[in-house]
Amino acid sequence: MQTDITRSVVLLGSTGSIGTQSLDVIARNPGRFRVAALAAGGGRIDLLARQAAEFRPEAVAVADPAALPALKEALAARGVTATVLAGPEGVAEAAAWPCDTVLNGITGALGLTSTLAALEAGRTLALANKESLIVGGPLVKRLAKPGQLLPVDSEHAALAQCLWAAGPTGPDASAVRKLVVTASGGPFRGRSRAELGGVTPEQALAHPTWSMGPVITVNSATLVNKGLEVIEAHLLFDVGFDRIDVVVHPQSVVHSMVEFTDGSVIAQASPPDMRLPIALALGWPERVAGAAPAVDWTRAHTWTFEPLDDEAFPAVALARHVGAAGGTAPAVYNAANEVCVEAFLGGRLPFPGIVDTVAAVVAEHVPGEAGSVEEVLAADGWARIRARELTATA
Repeated sequence: MQTDITRSVVLLGSTGSIGTQSLDVIARNPGRFRVAALAAGGGRIDLLARQAAEFRPEAVAVADPAALPALKEALAARGVTATVLAGPEGVAEAAAWPCDTVLNGITGALGLTSTLAALEAGRTLALANKESLIVGGPLVKRLAKPGQLLPVDSEHAALAQCLWAAGPTGPDASAVRKLVVTASGGPFRGRSRAELGGVTPEQALAHPTWSMGPVITVNSATLVNKGLEVIEAHLLFDVGFDRIDVVVHPQSVVHSMVEFTDGSVIAQASPPDMRLPIALALGWPERVAGAAPAVDWTRAHTWTFEPLDDEAFPAVALARHVGAAGGTAPAVYNAANEVCVEAFLGGRLPFPGIVDTVAAVVAEHVPGEAGSVEEVLAADGWARIRARELTATA
């Protein structure tokens, strides 16, 4: 049953892919949601100002302090009188702004401080920024109260729904045999490692299913994104890495599955559309009617599943290794990858070199505790420096 109470939302990363789709969900449900604050990086000031003019938030934040004058000018030109915040601390302040739900759609490890700020403020956190959970796992897990953290990634939203359907009393960990995370396989599915040597950035950015930002799209091509999702599934659902499988499903209709101890499998299926998991997190525990189109059962469908080729795409196996190592190892994996993706897009690193270089950085790192933001950021910073050194000589 749908509530009549309007839910206030703080949206971080509003000008990105997740952010714009979130605002689409909110715009189509004006009596159900309202925007309390918006935050973005600062690269698309005109769009951020237009969003503020349409949704009239109480606060608008920009991560890049240099973009503050342009933002103030653009807001004034549109008659927006919101509180204006700037810098990483300004985005963190927006994350703690009074509201019901914070949706963190910031890309990369920069989202960690905002994730922690939202949790410390007691907000329900809809998490699309998987990196903040992965790099700061112990910090996030320590702060998050039961039910406070809701996944927005389509795979983890699918796993959550399958687990909710486990039985009459809800999720039952003892009944779960394994989590099965699906992967589209990206644009290079079926290619051998040797065939990946000449891949260009343009080819890597042509994802067959999803429309995403450049870093996430390349991560999907290397399957680093799937490796990050395996770590995220472990942290969200407290399931061991030996019970989290990855299966390639090119149609991207079955978003993930849960296999139970009696042999039954529950899957969540829908056409690929991020508005569905976004709406589920924003409306939780209720569903948002018409959030996205359903499967058209009047048409014939063929859904295929195949095992992951770990030799051609070693990113998932490497993620299992760093996830099991714990501590600062996942932060190093993530940070080194971000640098390597940048080097690949800039023509300084071949496609297979992305994961090879990440593996080299991980091998040099001695994992430490991730008990504070400072420890996590120190490991992140070291990994970026070392990855830049290695990519400079590649």
